[in-house]
Amino acid sequence: MEDLGVTPIWQDRRVLVTGHTGFKGAWLAFWLSRRGARVTGLALPPEGAPNLFDQLGVADLVDHRICDIRDAGALTAHVSDARPEIVFHLAAQSLVLDGYDDPLRTWQTNVMGTAHLLEALRRLDDRCAAVMVTTDKVYENPEDGRAFHENDPLGGHDPYSASKAAMEIAVASWRRAFPGEGGLRIASARAGNVVGGGDWARNRIVPDIARALAAGRPVEVRNAAAVRPWQHVLEPLAGYLALAEALWTTDAPEIAGAFNFGPDPAEIRPVRDVVTEALRHWPGDWAETPDPDAPHEAGLLSLDPAKAHRLLGVAPRWDFAETIARTIGWYRAVHEGADPAAETRAQISAFEAA
Repeated sequence: MEDLGVTPIWQDRRVLVTGHTGFKGAWLAFWLSRRGARVTGLALPPEGAPNLFDQLGVADLVDHRICDIRDAGALTAHVSDARPEIVFHLAAQSLVLDGYDDPLRTWQTNVMGTAHLLEALRRLDDRCAAVMVTTDKVYENPEDGRAFHENDPLGGHDPYSASKAAMEIAVASWRRAFPGEGGLRIASARAGNVVGGGDWARNRIVPDIARALAAGRPVEVRNAAAVRPWQHVLEPLAGYLALAEALWTTDAPEIAGAFNFGPDPAEIRPVRDVVTEALRHWPGDWAETPDPDAPHEAGLLSLDPAKAHRLLGVAPRWDFAETIARTIGWYRAVHEGADPAAETRAQISAFEAA
């Protein structure tokens, strides 16, 4: 196995990753295992085939456990058994359109599931640092072109966005109401529009591009003008790791708060740019297929990541062009027979060297 850089803070560290069967969770668990961490994963079974969890063989790298975070008793038992020192909470209902289809499950998972985890962590006896992952969509969004700061008002038009904003409020409440109980240190991480190899979710532009090109079909784009802060999956994950390290190694109060992770606001781009850049690396055709009856989605989102840069030293490593090149390169290579784990290891090595 290729050595991707075991680091002292992660060597033999007991780390809990919720949502490790999902796209970001699989990347994170894969990366942590190669940094020497002892990872326990709690999640629902991976969805569909292919899925990145199986493609990377994550079940063989971590203590893989199936758990629905809406089940407080089961979740508490797993947390008590794992005794995590560092926690990354990624388990969520993470799709805007699925939130419209099943708003109650979205709220139960994203809000009550998080509350169940916070309570389970509060009962631990030893020091624990927890990074609670939300989204760039937690802000009340007037779509005025301004990049959001961490102290901007929370909101959310759709059930997914609103449930994640409510999750932020819950996290802040536990942090303020139970300061230091059980040695728990809590921060939240806001990132969105993450792209990278191995995302196979429905109704996301990059997986839609990869599926269409692999099948020799034109890429259908429903909202070409929507502007987003696109970033490679390794960018926010590096931010989460840095935030966890800071929570673990310092008691500085400014670290126990909310952090944006995203590209420079000047790097935000519309969906059409994602498609045209992708087709430079995997040639094909695309067509706009707008749906006038589609549920509301924000037309413009942008985050200000200055706080993460100032307090954590986190700054983007790959620009927009590199991000899309790496992402589409992963899908095309795997489609043409490359080993997904080898491609993922290579991208992590390149990112770490950047």
